[in-house]
Amino acid sequence: MSASDLLTSGPKVLGVGLNGFVSDLQSQNIPALAVDWRPPATTNPEVLAAADRLSNNSLAEMIDKANEKAIERMLSADPVLVEVQPAGDLIEGLGKHQILHAGPPLAWDAMCGPMRGAVCGAIVLEGWAKTLEAAEQLAASGEIEFSPNHHHGAVGPMTGMTTQSMPLMVVENRTHGNRAYCAINEGLGKVMRFGGNDEAVIEKLHWLESTLGPLLADTLLACDGVGLKNIIARGLSMGDEMHQRNVACTSLLLRELAPTMARVSEPDTAYEVLNFIAGNDQFFLNVAMAMGKAIMDPVRDITGSSVVTAMSRNGTEFGIRVSGCGDEWFTAPVEMPRGLYFPGFSEKDANPDMGDSTIVETVGLGGFAMAASPAVAGFVGAGSASDAANYTNQMAEITCTRNPEWTIPALDFAGVPSGIDVRKVVNSGITPTINTGVAHKEPGIGQVGAGIVNAPLACFEQACRALDKRLSAI
Repeated sequence: MSASDLLTSGPKVLGVGLNGFVSDLQSQNIPALAVDWRPPATTNPEVLAAADRLSNNSLAEMIDKANEKAIERMLSADPVLVEVQPAGDLIEGLGKHQILHAGPPLAWDAMCGPMRGAVCGAIVLEGWAKTLEAAEQLAASGEIEFSPNHHHGAVGPMTGMTTQSMPLMVVENRTHGNRAYCAINEGLGKVMRFGGNDEAVIEKLHWLESTLGPLLADTLLACDGVGLKNIIARGLSMGDEMHQRNVACTSLLLRELAPTMARVSEPDTAYEVLNFIAGNDQFFLNVAMAMGKAIMDPVRDITGSSVVTAMSRNGTEFGIRVSGCGDEWFTAPVEMPRGLYFPGFSEKDANPDMGDSTIVETVGLGGFAMAASPAVAGFVGAGSASDAANYTNQMAEITCTRNPEWTIPALDFAGVPSGIDVRKVVNSGITPTINTGVAHKEPGIGQVGAGIVNAPLACFEQACRALDKRLSAI
């Protein structure tokens, strides 16, 4: 623009990251243009340099092609709930004095209160100790081998306890031929996944092992499994987001199972099991978790891909895995959920976040699908229905695509944001939003609330640097 042009036409206003300022000018008919810009979320020069190389040079094209492959594997998955078997029969090497837990690797000395409570309960459940006191001594002795569920093709909610006698649901990805496992949801109240470990908790787990698990196994065998993608699609249109709200999907699964279950079982047993599932609004959560694991495992080990294949937490650390970095964990201290508490409890009672259930966010559900479930926004203290839509739209900024099969009516049937890209997280500073339950920080008490939490940015910064280092060496 020349000086004469400036005198005749006037200045043009360019707002860089100042949208409110620009909209005020536009409302007064003053020409102004808003530029979507924000300062980098990190000031670490090594992270900034790595993110720049991964996003803006020849590596970017390679990564984009790898991510296309990752997304194709995600979207082409065909997850089917196929069977139920004891964990010891499914997971090679899982035997006496071995306990799988949620999150990245963790030693007894680093475990939080509810994780310790669940470990002691699991030891009593298996009969390795007769009392909780003896179980704690055994756990601290070094004789118990601890390992993450994710290292064994499994996932578990909250504390994520998996031991040899526990019945695990099996989801098979029929497109890629892999399987993933998750324990059966115990129901609400004081339960092991929230650190509960008293006699009632143990008794219910024995019932799952002796009654519900075997009948569910017989039912799935008789009906050749239950496809899950369509149940998820319908659940999203009925108000579920598959982390905090599973009412619709639990009901849909019950419809699939009930006729066959009634046929293959004695009436009293069928009634007992169906009544339990019908009264447990979160029953489908564990199915969705195994589904998420089955979808994401084939996405691992794609050279150059910046797609997150797992997010998980153990009450101490938050960890992520990235396709192009194989099975390496990138961890940071886990954050405290923000939300609502049951009567008599407050944030002073809360434990930091935990559980493998973040696998559902990894496939575009949970906090990424909040717009489908405005009721959840109020339940977890996330705000109004419009706020729920904002959460989902914000997650679209850090993902590779939207899933065309899992759509949200409130967003004009836009698909759920899918395929978290570590580059976009680091460049934008937007971290994944997760819907979650809140456990009491002391062992043996259980759930005290529900809320939302964000993944720590540091995990993604580490992953970005590691991916840059790997690709730079090619």
